[in-house]
Amino acid sequence: MKRALVAAAAIAALPIAAYAQSPTPGFYGGVEGGANWLFNTTIAGQNVIPATGWAAGAKFGYDFIGPRVEVEGLYRENQTAGANFGGAAINGKIGQADVMANILYDFNAGGVFVPYIGAGAGVGFVDSQLPINSTAFAYQAILGVGYNFSENLRFNVEGRYIGTSTPQFAGSGWSDNSIAALVGISFKFGAPAEVAPPPPPAPSAPSFMVFFDWDRSNLSQQALTTIRQAADAYKTKGNARITATGHTDRSGPESYNMALSLRRANAVKDALVRDGVPATAISVIGKGEAQPLVPTADGVREPQNRRVEIVIQ
Repeated sequence: MKRALVAAAAIAALPIAAYAQSPTPGFYGGVEGGANWLFNTTIAGQNVIPATGWAAGAKFGYDFIGPRVEVEGLYRENQTAGANFGGAAINGKIGQADVMANILYDFNAGGVFVPYIGAGAGVGFVDSQLPINSTAFAYQAILGVGYNFSENLRFNVEGRYIGTSTPQFAGSGWSDNSIAALVGISFKFGAPAEVAPPPPPAPSAPSFMVFFDWDRSNLSQQALTTIRQAADAYKTKGNARITATGHTDRSGPESYNMALSLRRANAVKDALVRDGVPATAISVIGKGEAQPLVPTADGVREPQNRRVEIVIQ
């Protein structure tokens, strides 16, 4: 029992920043060992008082992420007192080798701490009579918790109730039930599935912005400099298209602003053509006051809304 408590304390002391297992199905294998407490029993009319014993085993299984299935071999042995069977193998100890098929379920599968439950059934070879051991139906219930050291390695602490059908000694049956506390290590085979990196963001089209005075479509010196930069960018791309989209602020009638936005877009197009951009490569769009860069109330003069956006694609 002390060994089980020490193991539980070691689990509690582990750093929380452990690795969660990759949520990918796969095969795993493991080993385990710990203490076994065989219940007091009566064999051939004699009281048998087993001492605390030991258990060790190995397992191989498949993890479906949540449900698991496995095949396990487990050997248990307890020293006995209070009975003398005249040299029979059971005299002084009781040993049992179990071969079980287990079904388990992991809660919080893929997390750091993984509680689980399970049950198993199989065959038990009980060292209860010479020269032939008694063979019995074996079964168990499992309750445990796992701790993921890494994406492939897991540490387990669990308690079990293990029983068998009635094994025979000298023609009579006896009760063979025990509780075990086990610690173990399991390893999941195969590298965790690699998550493909997200595709790089699509490069944004080069864009430039030209601003205008209120109710004007003529180009300032600063606007001409910006348009020249746009023309140079077009020439470096080779085969490209330019869209010049005109906008206004929300002062003035809507129909007037639509026409003004088109005049501004055409003024930018003419300047681009003078800077060497083919007219056939330029599309002109007027948005009027429909898409303000800075939202305002109707009638407000906002300099940043009086603009033409130049996009090269």
